[in-house]
Amino acid sequence: MFNADLLINALTTLLVTLDPPGLAPIFLSLTVGLSRQERFQVATRGSMIAFFILAAFALFGDGILGLLGISIGAFRIAGGLLLFWISFEMIFERRQERKEKTGEVAVTKDHIHNIAVFPLALPLIAGPGAISATILLGSSFPSVTDRVQLLVVIAASMVLLFLALVISERIDRFLGVTGRAILTRLLGVILAALAVQFVLDGVRSAFLA
Repeated sequence: MFNADLLINALTTLLVTLDPPGLAPIFLSLTVGLSRQERFQVATRGSMIAFFILAAFALFGDGILGLLGISIGAFRIAGGLLLFWISFEMIFERRQERKEKTGEVAVTKDHIHNIAVFPLALPLIAGPGAISATILLGSSFPSVTDRVQLLVVIAASMVLLFLALVISERIDRFLGVTGRAILTRLLGVILAALAVQFVLDGVRSAFLA
């Protein structure tokens, strides 16, 4: 059944977790020396790989949890706490520093040959936070039709992220240091609220189980 509120909540959760504006300057630093066409290819490949990773967890994440004997309530609590930590990092600008260090290590070791796979697709796009959020959202889309809608939401998120990477130079110039700091903190507060909601839902389902 189509639920606009649920879909908007899922899209908001994914976009805030993925943080396209925050990833744009890191993408620029990773692709220094590449032409615009080469950057386009890296952004395309990285976004597609990240989509398939998140889609796999959206479809089979709850099944994996079942095999491990982990209830969805417990994972909601754990995932919510993880997302809350990420929001804490965003508010105090620690996440950006960690992502930049990840990018620097990758460039030093492998230069630019496999940037689309590592570190762009994994872990910068499809990182622990995005994977946790995807599995958590999957529990709210139980039927086959619902899962298709979730896949569409993930695809839409990846398209928006891809567009942000393609125009990363313009975004970086437009926002500047101050703009990025304000936007990151604002998104961090929103993610913190979503994370608390995940924890509350997990506690509620644990007591009702």
